[in-house]
Amino acid sequence: MDNPFVFGAATHGQWFTDREKDAKRLSANFMHGINTIIISPRRWGKTSLVLKVAKELSEKKLKVVNIDIFSCRTQEDFYQIFAKEVIKQTSNKFEEWVENTKKFLSNLTPKISFGSEPTLDFELSIDFTNKQLNEDVLSLPQKIAESKNMKIVICIDEFQQISEFKDAVIFQKKLRSIWQLQSQTVSYCLFGSKKHLLNTLFSKPSMPFYKFGDIILLQKISTTDWINYICKRFKQTGKKIPETMAVKICYLVDNHSSYVQQLSWLVWIRTEKEVFENNIKTALDDLLNQNSILFYNYVEGLTSLQINFLRAIANGINKNFSHKEVLTKYNLGNSANIARIKKSLENKEIIDISNGIITFNDPVFLLWFKKEFGILS
Repeated sequence: MDNPFVFGAATHGQWFTDREKDAKRLSANFMHGINTIIISPRRWGKTSLVLKVAKELSEKKLKVVNIDIFSCRTQEDFYQIFAKEVIKQTSNKFEEWVENTKKFLSNLTPKISFGSEPTLDFELSIDFTNKQLNEDVLSLPQKIAESKNMKIVICIDEFQQISEFKDAVIFQKKLRSIWQLQSQTVSYCLFGSKKHLLNTLFSKPSMPFYKFGDIILLQKISTTDWINYICKRFKQTGKKIPETMAVKICYLVDNHSSYVQQLSWLVWIRTEKEVFENNIKTALDDLLNQNSILFYNYVEGLTSLQINFLRAIANGINKNFSHKEVLTKYNLGNSANIARIKKSLENKEIIDISNGIITFNDPVFLLWFKKEFGILS
């Protein structure tokens, strides 16, 4: 059979587990034109969820356009990739790409080029010297939807990138002002890998995208669902894993979707017939070693105060850092340091702050940190 566990990429089909309520809610939003924002830490399965729902709806009169703007560093980059992907993914053949580009973007003097494989290699270059015409790009999905009598959902991954653009807030206001008028034919699903930036974009009343749509705060997949999935995948390959061992895999990586799949894979390749304690121990050691270079880089970029703060978290402290005994025990200086440390570590995506509780973003980094700094579990 295929690999029983998949990690490092979006999962689909037999590798996708649970998220039934989230998928049902997202599907309803897509079908009824409700804008959606998905927020969760990195590698919890946002992209997999969106792709799953998009595939399930592909048979209906609804077109889902997936755009990843991770590489975008400017507004012009955004416009280029937005126009290209909307044109490409709403057309069935490359002749339509040319036709729709000329039809809907003629004012922007577009340049079209094809590679050796026309049905795959499509490049679109747009002249943005006339800034007033940028609205043509942002209105493109609506024009196509009305022309083809269809509904379109634009899914934008790594949406937090727009906060890095020059004149970011002005750009966000422009997007919001145009997109909010497209609700009859076009809706948007916005998500990304930096939770704290997305929270700022969508949860602050002063920001243009405040209350733009339905916010889905993705939760971890439950241990029960993971147990069923892990045991089933082992059984399908002629191997056996006791439920207690499946529970341990989930516990070690705190039900983190990508790590559950990866650790399960590392256990699976070490298992002849049945999983034993030693299989999990050696698999976990391998997981820590695989990530050690990355984790060393994390630590090398930190100040002594930041490391001391992480030591406190690793020891089970997740609030009340300004208390005198905590400041003294972990050599954190004075209470004025705490806010700066928290903000810096959150911006580096090393910690997560939810409802006033501070935790490590990466559960495997936490295990590695405890090991390296001699912190007993």
